[in-house]
Amino acid sequence: MDIPKNDEEWRTKLTPEQFHVLRKHGTERAGTSPLNSEHRAGIFRCAGCGTDLFGSDTKFDSGTGWPSFWAPKADAVETTTDRTLGMERVEVHCAHCKGHLGHVFEDGPRPTGLRYCMNGVSLDFEPEKP
Repeated sequence: MDIPKNDEEWRTKLTPEQFHVLRKHGTERAGTSPLNSEHRAGIFRCAGCGTDLFGSDTKFDSGTGWPSFWAPKADAVETTTDRTLGMERVEVHCAHCKGHLGHVFEDGPRPTGLRYCMNGVSLDFEPEKP
């Protein structure tokens, strides 16, 4: 898959909100994503490039207002240190297109103890076929 490289190419592929989050490291407003209430079996993919990121079996309700997961698919995401907003956090981005997805925190459930707090607009959901 050919990944667009410049802002103009990304703007033609993404909605304005997706562009703001995935390419400019923005954050959607808490509680606004329809994926918060998505409970079907399936896969959550990067809205930028379609890479499989999270299985529905790792999704949980964190009470934060953003879709949350306790583990990504193998080799699907990468992390960097984010020092914006006067604090240090761990940013999560798609390993394939480098799109910003959200942040990971060490207050999640077992078995990992991690909470991948993702922006819903950075994800697409495909339900499992019956």
